[in-house]
Amino acid sequence: MTLNTLTDLAIMIFAGMACGRLVKLVKLPNVTGYLIAGLLIGPSVFGLLSEDFLSSISLISDVALGFIAFSIGNEFKISYFKRVGVTPIVIACLESLFAVLFVLTGLLLAGKELPFSLVLSAIAAATAPAATIMVIKQYKAKGPVTETLLSVVAIDDATALMLFSVFVAIAQALVNPSAGPAASSLLSPLIEIGGAIVVGGLLGFLFVIPLRWFKKDGNRLSLIAAFLFFGIGISELCGFSSLLLCMSMGAVIANLSQDLDHIMRLCDGVTPPIFMLFFVASGADLKISVLPTVGVVGVIYIVLRVCGKIFGAWLGGTLCKADKKVRRFLGPALCPQAGVAIGLSLAATVVVPEYGATIRAIILCGTLIYELIGPAVTKLSLKAAGEIAKDQ
Repeated sequence: MTLNTLTDLAIMIFAGMACGRLVKLVKLPNVTGYLIAGLLIGPSVFGLLSEDFLSSISLISDVALGFIAFSIGNEFKISYFKRVGVTPIVIACLESLFAVLFVLTGLLLAGKELPFSLVLSAIAAATAPAATIMVIKQYKAKGPVTETLLSVVAIDDATALMLFSVFVAIAQALVNPSAGPAASSLLSPLIEIGGAIVVGGLLGFLFVIPLRWFKKDGNRLSLIAAFLFFGIGISELCGFSSLLLCMSMGAVIANLSQDLDHIMRLCDGVTPPIFMLFFVASGADLKISVLPTVGVVGVIYIVLRVCGKIFGAWLGGTLCKADKKVRRFLGPALCPQAGVAIGLSLAATVVVPEYGATIRAIILCGTLIYELIGPAVTKLSLKAAGEIAKDQ
């Protein structure tokens, strides 16, 4: 049932606010309530929102992810990396790698074909930064685990793209040996990542310049919106990762501007309804119907991906002699998985079409479970680490 765009958006906000309040009664994060609200009013349950309508508001998701990535980028201060060294980079690489290796091993032991196992396991590296950021913001989490988590989920996007490209290139060579060298398959993500970082960095440098003349809140908020919209638009035109581009822009601003705190306060003042719409829409996109279709393979993917991330985060923290709490509690906080994984599953339907439908069903099922459970697990991890107040 679709009334019109504005009434449907209003319904989404009302439903999000109501479920966000209800889940507080059982001490779950607001984002879980938003996802449940979307699931209830979406096509899978009551059908108040149609699939056509959800497709038509994809712009909201793009803008929300842009703001989220921008916020993560602000954590990439040179002073932070001088203090912690390469620890977040090592952890991000290892938690991504072991998530892939654990899933790949499980699939092969279950007797699945190597090309199928390579492509599906490659998607296991991806993590959803949006839900993680919302939990951190809601509970004002602060400490070494939170700091490291923000950096790791930012780097994770790049590591996931690289691992996916390598494994897909191998799978394509196995399925179609006559297709030629895999160099071109490996070059594409390098261009996507490198282009996003360079263009995002340039936009961040340009952003700092007009801040000297525009001091009022309204003008600065307009600048933020203009640069983020432009960055997202450029990423779509050039095939870059909009997440990496906006992160890169935020990182440059964090290191060049003295007005970072003011900029982030302005963002925090305008983004709550955008984020709520994004998560309600994400919940509405979740499809309960895929649950019965995934079988043993789906269980292997969902369970071993989490095990791999926990082990990889622990190993990376141990090798870098990170804080004991980081080694112990960071891994479980990396459970959420959504947008990037769904995007990679769509890419899989193109590069290995014979396995595409199965891979997509498993990823959609995993997204449903990870997104509903992941924020609560993230909260529990940060609370156990002592970085969220005990009464929350």
